[in-house]
Amino acid sequence: MTNEEQALVQVRNLKKYFPIYQGAILQRHVGDIKAVDGVSFEIYPGETLGLVGESGCGKTTTGRTILQLYEPTDGQIVFEGVDLTTLKENDLRRLRSHMQMIFQDPYASLNPRMTVGSIISAPLEVHKIARGKEKRERVDELLELVGLNPEFVNRYPHEFSGGQRQRIGIARALALSPDLIICDEPISSLDVSIQAQVVNLLEDLQEQLGLTYLFIAHDLSMVRHISDRMAVMYLGKIVELADRDEIYLHPLHPYTQALMSAVPVPDPDISETRQRIILEGDIPSPANPPFGCNFNTRCPVAREICFQEEPAYREIKSKHWTACHFAEDFL
Repeated sequence: MTNEEQALVQVRNLKKYFPIYQGAILQRHVGDIKAVDGVSFEIYPGETLGLVGESGCGKTTTGRTILQLYEPTDGQIVFEGVDLTTLKENDLRRLRSHMQMIFQDPYASLNPRMTVGSIISAPLEVHKIARGKEKRERVDELLELVGLNPEFVNRYPHEFSGGQRQRIGIARALALSPDLIICDEPISSLDVSIQAQVVNLLEDLQEQLGLTYLFIAHDLSMVRHISDRMAVMYLGKIVELADRDEIYLHPLHPYTQALMSAVPVPDPDISETRQRIILEGDIPSPANPPFGCNFNTRCPVAREICFQEEPAYREIKSKHWTACHFAEDFL
């Protein structure tokens, strides 16, 4: 699927800045935290796009801004042919049923005062889709779909384990039969033994219901397993985007190369011969990013131009995009 018109979601030069104010009474706008700074990508129907990067690079903010949970500072978000940034509240509300989110923390994202049945049925009530018997049947169906007993409907979140709570969150996200689900690190707070179960559930649901995922995560091995394509983010910008295997085997950006060198390899012979790339220094503040390339303060191959000009985000080879002045050197 190479045609732009076939994309379910088109993100164009998306920016989300959080203003910084000084002064207790007369507050002055003195700067911005550039959480998302000119991000562009597409997500195609039925695929999983993995979004990876260090903590604080803007992954979660990107996901929330796509869903309009944060109002974008600039840019376009085209969903099913409609630019969400131009919609009024009522029109956006009607489209919201097609876009849902699975949150990172299953302990914080479920209301402890609501029963499981109330949590899952809340979207049905808000959008006036089902009532009475029909609503109860839909809740039972959703619980079975995520591998939970429908008899749990009157229990409260504190009675469940982390993995079960995340399944409840997935059931709530599926209640309105969405086309797009943004998975915001849905397994990062779970035990390792449970993570694979939740990922397998997400894959089964995608195949069964034709879902499209934006999968935000830290675990590069898990992202490679579940994703069709991967986007690598650094300090508010996407630095590389390509097919998952292409990124793992032939990364063209120095930051991606460092990330991939840290992924454990089960074969000890291969592991011994791999070159581990250790990045020096800390990630700069998004309130004061470096001039030129965002990665120039930590890049092992940075040259003079990297401190003077921001590299263009360009297609180096077929369906492989990156933002590096010297990407051709790694071909």
